[in-house]
Amino acid sequence: MSVDVIRARALDGVAHGFLGRRGGVSEGLFASLDLGRRSQEVDGWITENRRRAIAAVAPGAALCTVYQVHSAEVVTVGDAYPHEARPRADALVTDRPGLLLGILTADCAPVLFADRQAGVVGAAHAGWKGALAGVTDATIAAMERLGARRTSIVAAIGPCIARASYEVDDGFVATFTGPDPANERFFAPGRAGHHQFDLEAYVAHRLAAAGLTRIAALGLDTYVDAPRFFSFRRATHRGEADYGRQISLIAAD
Repeated sequence: MSVDVIRARALDGVAHGFLGRRGGVSEGLFASLDLGRRSQEVDGWITENRRRAIAAVAPGAALCTVYQVHSAEVVTVGDAYPHEARPRADALVTDRPGLLLGILTADCAPVLFADRQAGVVGAAHAGWKGALAGVTDATIAAMERLGARRTSIVAAIGPCIARASYEVDDGFVATFTGPDPANERFFAPGRAGHHQFDLEAYVAHRLAAAGLTRIAALGLDTYVDAPRFFSFRRATHRGEADYGRQISLIAAD
């Protein structure tokens, strides 16, 4: 089975892809294109999966990722670095050809950015904590420091957990509505004391509020599509011991 590469029409002309879980070599709970490096790696699963992911999107490029911590920290990448030396952050930007930026997710929203004219790209991991803290705003600002123009940046939000699958409690809602009561619109009523959170819509709102005018949301729910995507929340609900991570990639020309 070939690697499942989902592309956003808004990013046509830019080497990119939101990869699903198909087309790799890992097995069991991690079948088959798991990119989350962990101690139980067997027979080079992750190494081979990384090779396949790179080949599917930007053959020959050097893959750069970060040690994700649900923050608004952004790294500007000037040169390739080994996986073991990856910095603690949740977004990357670059203007260097030959570099491939990667973000891992398993329900959080992956966001890919590009200013084709400036030759600047970015990738952000937007879980609810990072999204609320402003990881997408920080990514846009970092791209501008490399010469991108906010009015020229295109962003695409990849597969993430959808509102129908994302139940939260009253305290979670207060975390969002405290700073801005208007954020209530991203929550739909649920069972008593609970609500359904629309992470994708919230991220799109943050991108629009930052001044981006071209935003694509793919509308793909990681939770409900087990054959195609890994999902932390689905694994938790099933009582599984662990879960895999898919990768989203973008490269500068």
